[in-house]
Amino acid sequence: MVEVRQQTRDKIVESAAQLLREHGAAAVTTRAVAQAAGMQAPTIYRFFEDKEALLDAVAEHVFATYVSGKTYAGTDPDPLADMKAGWDTHIDFGLANAALFGLLIDPSRGARSPAVAAGTEILRARVRRVAAVGRLRVPEKRAVDLIHAAGTGAVLALLEMPPEQRDLGLTDAMYTAVMRSILTDVPALPADDATAAAIAFRAVVPELKNLTPVERSLLSEWLDRAVG
Repeated sequence: MVEVRQQTRDKIVESAAQLLREHGAAAVTTRAVAQAAGMQAPTIYRFFEDKEALLDAVAEHVFATYVSGKTYAGTDPDPLADMKAGWDTHIDFGLANAALFGLLIDPSRGARSPAVAAGTEILRARVRRVAAVGRLRVPEKRAVDLIHAAGTGAVLALLEMPPEQRDLGLTDAMYTAVMRSILTDVPALPADDATAAAIAFRAVVPELKNLTPVERSLLSEWLDRAVG
């Protein structure tokens, strides 16, 4: 019974995702989804409270599928190459899923979406790897915020252009500009760049298992204040 229920829910979400992809958010009505899924409209309300709940599920489904195929933070031995791969994937996803991208960047929806949270965690992991090798000149949170803002803006700018007029070189230029603002030229040594060294140390504090949780928390607080 549980399996049948899950299959029905999956069919609803997949049908809604197809409508969203082909016709935009306005096309995802209860009647249209029910027709596409081959069921009666009341069935949908057994799984989703309203259209917004269904759209949330669609966004999480498609984005979670994307994330599951791209969760490779830490698999590339070069943290900077890993960062660039993540940026490229983000741009490609946004351009290929314009309607869904619009839902994901909606503050009222994205702030509570597990799918968006998962994507943000992947970005944080990539930034932390860069920090751990002494290449970050700004605090991790600022680096995450800058990359997120730049990536979102780049996708939106390209989506405003007709596909045949899109200059994908703009995204590379944006990425280069952001990296110049957050990266050191070479791995930092304490004598060379105290801030970058503190950021690098902050990135590995969670791995210091010989310290108690309280001690790690206190050390993290000190380092945050040092680079703040």
